[in-house]
Amino acid sequence: MKTLIFDEPNKPVVANVQSPGITENEVMIRTSRVGICHSDYELLSGNYIIPISYPVTPGHEWVGEVVEVGRNVHGLSVGDRVVGECVIKTPERIHHFGFSMDGADREYFAARPEWLHKLPDGVDDAKGALIEPFTCGYYAVLRHGGVDASQTVVISGGGTIGLVSAAAAIGMGARVIVADPVPLRREIAMKLGADATVDPTDGDPIEAIDEMTKGGADLVVECAGHPASLANVFDYVRPEGFVSMVGINIGQKFPVELGKIQIKDLTVRGCIGSPGVWPGAIRFLERTRLDLSPIQTHSFGLDDAIAAFALGKDPQQAVKVTLNIN
Repeated sequence: MKTLIFDEPNKPVVANVQSPGITENEVMIRTSRVGICHSDYELLSGNYIIPISYPVTPGHEWVGEVVEVGRNVHGLSVGDRVVGECVIKTPERIHHFGFSMDGADREYFAARPEWLHKLPDGVDDAKGALIEPFTCGYYAVLRHGGVDASQTVVISGGGTIGLVSAAAAIGMGARVIVADPVPLRREIAMKLGADATVDPTDGDPIEAIDEMTKGGADLVVECAGHPASLANVFDYVRPEGFVSMVGINIGQKFPVELGKIQIKDLTVRGCIGSPGVWPGAIRFLERTRLDLSPIQTHSFGLDDAIAAFALGKDPQQAVKVTLNIN
């Protein structure tokens, strides 16, 4: 079978390897689609947040079909379409699928049923490949109990996680404003149903959002991890409002007026991953019929995976680049 392999840092190759087998406790997955994530680039560069051994196959935003079932597996059948969580608990250690263990950028792989979720008929493969990032945005909005049509949400950072966070808030009925300097991202936010966008490099974004919200957002979701975004979030939110910190920024130091958390009586929570929300997020997508397709700007076959990774690095041209495997 064909597989994408990071042989070593900064050395991706598409190779033919032997197809895997399964144990009696596993199922075989035929991969359909896999999204390329920012963290895949960190893995490729050798700078992922946990120790990694090479070679490794990336791919953690995936959807596929069960094509073989081990005799001890119950609840899954051949033909079921599934997605899978990223944090995998094994007897030896906790793995990150697609990082510390081989991921889905290959035609087939074996998986245990404990970390798989079946897709309903109303969620197609294109949307299925976005479920992993969507669960992160959904979790970020739920961290403070969720929102409704009476509330305003500001999303600071309009990459994939920012856009799926916006989609989750839109699906809950909130008024949504997305702040991002990239025109493509602001355009996609409007296609998703955002009420307004702000270019934070054009004028004063704090003043613009204050005017739009008449005193600040009920919830701000910080999705950029960029110093300028992180410095503004406590000004975007209203007194006694809520902030979810999603964007990753580890190791950098920059000035932020933390006293605003106290002065404004804010509730600030960090978000990492999407623990415990996958079944709910899948039901949410099925019931709301949210159209996430504008986020998927480009698709490539597995043979062209290296070109896909090259394009995906340019935020001016692409948001979510997807590999169509089978």
